[in-house]
Amino acid sequence: MLKRYFITLTGTMLLAFAATSQVTLDSLRHLAIDNNKQLRIAAERIEQAGYEVKQAKAAYLPALDFSGTYLYNQKKLSIFDSDQFLPTLTFDPAAMTYKPNVLIGPDGNPVMNPQTGEPIYNPVAYLPKDHMTYDIHNVFAGAVTLTQPVYMGGKIRAMNQMARYAQALQRDLAAKEADEVIYNVDATYWTVVSLVAKKRLATSYVELLDTLKTNVEAMLREGVATRSDLLSVEVKLNEANVDLMKVENGVALARMALNQLCGLPVNEQYTLADENANSVTEAKVEPQAVNLGDVYARRHDVSALSTAIKVFEQKEKVAFASMLPNVAVVGMYSFSNPNMFNGFQKRFAGAFSVGAMVSIPIWHWGGNYNKWRAAKSQTIARRLELEDVKEKIELQVAQASFRCQEAVKTHEATASNMSKAQENLRTANVGFLEGVLPMSDVMAAQTAWLKANSELIDAAIDVRLCDVYLSKVLGTLGSR
Repeated sequence: MLKRYFITLTGTMLLAFAATSQVTLDSLRHLAIDNNKQLRIAAERIEQAGYEVKQAKAAYLPALDFSGTYLYNQKKLSIFDSDQFLPTLTFDPAAMTYKPNVLIGPDGNPVMNPQTGEPIYNPVAYLPKDHMTYDIHNVFAGAVTLTQPVYMGGKIRAMNQMARYAQALQRDLAAKEADEVIYNVDATYWTVVSLVAKKRLATSYVELLDTLKTNVEAMLREGVATRSDLLSVEVKLNEANVDLMKVENGVALARMALNQLCGLPVNEQYTLADENANSVTEAKVEPQAVNLGDVYARRHDVSALSTAIKVFEQKEKVAFASMLPNVAVVGMYSFSNPNMFNGFQKRFAGAFSVGAMVSIPIWHWGGNYNKWRAAKSQTIARRLELEDVKEKIELQVAQASFRCQEAVKTHEATASNMSKAQENLRTANVGFLEGVLPMSDVMAAQTAWLKANSELIDAAIDVRLCDVYLSKVLGTLGSR
């Protein structure tokens, strides 16, 4: 909530400042970073990874669990199926042993049961079935269990390492996304500046043609120009007005895109610090030293892939742990109602128990082994992906440096052309006013002047964009 309030306050302050002053590129960068939805998502993923680190740490500690059960049974529990008659014994001092009490017949021999062929015992112990039947219609049971892992094949440690690397990976991805946001803001910013400059150029071109039209109309009244000359100028003027309208529409659309990147209302109006500068057509590039080792260290995508490799290495260890024994110590307090701790009693009673649990995988038809090999293959694939990314980065750096050098050369050439086109337009205007050059030469000079100015603006903006792209490739964009 506080973060959202800060973001809103930042945007409000920027807009209030923009109403009286100019908005810089750096302030738009900060505003875009504060309001970008993808960066907010990345921040939540970092926070999620932090909770997962804490979750992994908890696996080192004993787990305390409670479980409770209620059962309704349809029938009672009876130990016997009928009343029981059990034989009794009498101690014989002479033999120092117990002898069964049997019924003795008149002949002095035990009386035998004709059905079973066994002696008839007399007396007997009578156990009624009703007294050995227990009410278990409603059974309540519960247990409080404490489990402490002792050895899990290294899985717990590997999962903790994996969680920490995953958190670092999310930070790298967030930083990479921030670089993308900064690059897009810079590119859109300079696009707006370029279109505003072209709008001024198109306005100047319209003013030139309007002045030429006024001159031709005066010459037409004096009879030194033809109606065809005036129509030619009017056609050019109409084309220039259409081009001016297109540029104005382009400026509006580019401003909308910039506002969207910065999280502002799309129709918000403010002045950019560079859009009214006279130095739009000037371009300077600070030379940047290129050391691929430093580039790899600064690039967040390389860092993310390196961290991902570490994650998959820990995943290998987790998979390998599935082939190793697991040992844990268990302590439990269990209770039930009814209970059998002291006869059958319909009340709660319980007892403690302590033990150890060992699980040893023996044969799983290669399932665990193949799981481990699959994890190793994933790690190898990530290493190859990292090598491929480094090769592409090397190509990117070479291409970006070349493009930057070419943009500087193009800017120098267009600047030279601009000075010549300016002089050509001046001499054409002088010659036309003195009557030694036709109007077509003036319009041709104006067209050349317009083209030279437009190319100079494009070249200057291209130098800035190439410099921004080179900084992105080198990993120095965020520090600019």
